[in-house]
Amino acid sequence: MEIKPLTIKRRGEDGNKIITVRIKEDTLSALDKLAAETNYSRNELINIILRHGVNNIIIE
Repeated sequence: MEIKPLTIKRRGEDGNKIITVRIKEDTLSALDKLAAETNYSRNELINIILRHGVNNIIIE
């Protein structure tokens, strides 16, 4: 039986960057409620919301 090597990527090489963000407690609570209702992780929801905001912002 041939043993195939396990190939993994180094952390951080998936196109994502780790950052720290300060969020108001009420916003975090609302986000956690959305996460529970939708079965998305908090991180997934933050990325969805940020992507939508960046793509749909109007600067006057």
